[in-house]
Amino acid sequence: MLVLASAMALASWRLIRGPRAQDRILALDTFYVTAMLLLLVFGIRSGTTIYFEAALVVAMLGFVSTVALAKFLMRGEVIE
Repeated sequence: MLVLASAMALASWRLIRGPRAQDRILALDTFYVTAMLLLLVFGIRSGTTIYFEAALVVAMLGFVSTVALAKFLMRGEVIE
């Protein structure tokens, strides 16, 4: 859990310091994947299913946001 927390800290550092928008999107993608893994570890350790459901929601929202941001960078608009 400490390794995942440090990975989230490094991803947030890249999110703030990233020189380009692509770096910031990649850092955001890394941040949500790490947050999802941290929720899964919490779920395994505690034995409750609420953490697994929260990890699923984080995964779905993170994927949609990554696709939307990538489309915005490529075309300049999200909805056509």
